[in-house]
Amino acid sequence: MPLAPIDDKQSSASPEVKKQSTSIPKGIKFLFGGTAGMAATCFVQPLDLVKNRMQLSGEKGVAKAHKTSLHAIASIMRSEGIIGMYTGLSAGLLRQATYTTTRLGIYTILFDMFSTEGRPPGFFTKAGIGMTAGAIGAFVGTPAELALIRMTADGRLPKAEQRGYKNVFDALYRVIKEEGVLQLWRGCGPTMTRAVVVNAAQLASYSQAKQFLLGTRYFNDNIFTHFAASMLSGLVTTAASMPVDIAKTRIQNMKVTDGVPEYRGAFDVLRTVVRQEGFFSLWKGFTPYFFRLGPHTILTFIFLEQMNKQYRIRVMKETGDVSGGL
Repeated sequence: MPLAPIDDKQSSASPEVKKQSTSIPKGIKFLFGGTAGMAATCFVQPLDLVKNRMQLSGEKGVAKAHKTSLHAIASIMRSEGIIGMYTGLSAGLLRQATYTTTRLGIYTILFDMFSTEGRPPGFFTKAGIGMTAGAIGAFVGTPAELALIRMTADGRLPKAEQRGYKNVFDALYRVIKEEGVLQLWRGCGPTMTRAVVVNAAQLASYSQAKQFLLGTRYFNDNIFTHFAASMLSGLVTTAASMPVDIAKTRIQNMKVTDGVPEYRGAFDVLRTVVRQEGFFSLWKGFTPYFFRLGPHTILTFIFLEQMNKQYRIRVMKETGDVSGGL
């Protein structure tokens, strides 16, 4: 949004006041958004690993089937050690660098495009913008997502059947070499669908949860309320998106035998899971997914707030009570 013209009274203001009105460049905002997501991932990566292992439990030929999240954690710790809980971290970081940065960039561009005379777009327009940005970001981030699923899935298989990717770049290189470049986008449809569902559910449920909490006498508009609203929103978002997520996970991890894939598509995954493992198996990995979603959002915003604040202080040389300006 362009700054309003400065009148005579404003022109006599101190340099600090003028600097305070300057916004952080968009390129820096995108960089900080991706970096904040990557920093948050360092804390929640073990939950992603457990969620993926849970979603793949029950498939044919799986050596280790996990009944609960705690059973999965105990099994991973016993067979792979504490470092094994961070398997696939490089892919998780690349996913944030691609998905989060792209989503933030597209959202900001579309937000400015649909703003009129300095007024932000309405709720439904913002929802549409969020879902569009999420889908495009998911498309860009699918190769890293594919690598993450395969790397976190490896430890549940016998040594002879493991893919053995060394890191995310080795994974991407081998997928291109062994399967073709287009296979980097395997499961792209469910990945984009999940992003749309997640953004739609989060937008509606977070604002509603925050409004409800602030309407009680126990909550004020602070980080504790934001965390509580994020967790309530995460409950709704997890329930809505898990069936799509399990379809995405299994498609991206499946192997092709003699040219025949294990699944023909997302609906085939859902039908197979319901028939062989039961209806509620569509929500396998619910607990780690839920406990990842809220904290990851909060941590991302905390890191983003601090990076914006330090940029204003150290680069823009602002003084006084400097906020992150999210």
